[in-house]
Amino acid sequence: MAPSDGNDPFEPTPEELHKAEEATSIAAVGVHAAVRKEGEDELKRPSSALAWSGLAAGLSMGFSLLGEGLLQAHLPDLPWRPLITKLGYTLGFLIVILGRQQLFTENTLTVVLPLLHHKDRTTLFNVARLWIVVLLANSLGVWFFALSLRPPVFDPQVLESFRQIGMEALAPGAGVVFLKGIFGGWLIALMVWLLPGSESSRLATIVIITYLVGLGKMSHIIAGSAEVLYLAVNGAAGYAECLVGYMLPALAGNILGGVALVAALNHAQVVAGRKGR
Repeated sequence: MAPSDGNDPFEPTPEELHKAEEATSIAAVGVHAAVRKEGEDELKRPSSALAWSGLAAGLSMGFSLLGEGLLQAHLPDLPWRPLITKLGYTLGFLIVILGRQQLFTENTLTVVLPLLHHKDRTTLFNVARLWIVVLLANSLGVWFFALSLRPPVFDPQVLESFRQIGMEALAPGAGVVFLKGIFGGWLIALMVWLLPGSESSRLATIVIITYLVGLGKMSHIIAGSAEVLYLAVNGAAGYAECLVGYMLPALAGNILGGVALVAALNHAQVVAGRKGR
């Protein structure tokens, strides 16, 4: 092929190349700025507001267990059943995210970006305050929800579905739960990163990502806690077993997936891009 002689009408000019570069890089920078601003706003909220919003989110996340359990109870036990029942798993996430409630796994991304930007002790303590308050409030909310799943409100076959879902969550053991938690935190944090650019497709983005988390049986500290705490409140498992066997490893995995694999890497690409200019 002959080299270009500079008269190719399709050859972009230097100005056009510069505009094209700006257009391709603005997406990452814009998303980073949107997520970071959300994190800054959350860090300004008082602990009482975070606690009430976190409690509401924990209660709402219980609907992931409820939705999946109801579908499972009314479908035949065939290989394709999880493809339908896991749609119920997305319900809690839809309520929490569209309702702007405080969910712990979202905060592993949004509030970390201000910390990576400021890198000071005040921001670190503020992030720790928010994480602790939201995590405790979320956990209390799912525990209250688990307490409410009793007869005569729900039929025995539905309650049995809740029990089966909880046993499936607890069965793999702490090590596997941790590894699955990395992927769960990774996907949920990626969802948060995608939402600012989703606009009209926010609903589809939430459903697709959380459906994948549910279908892959990936550990999620809040949705999964609703499942295992249902076992605890009904005596099918001990609280210590739920804490050590699921909740703590899921928490560690979600933090690692959300912070290291999404927040830090996406922050790094934006910072590196700016330094390269």
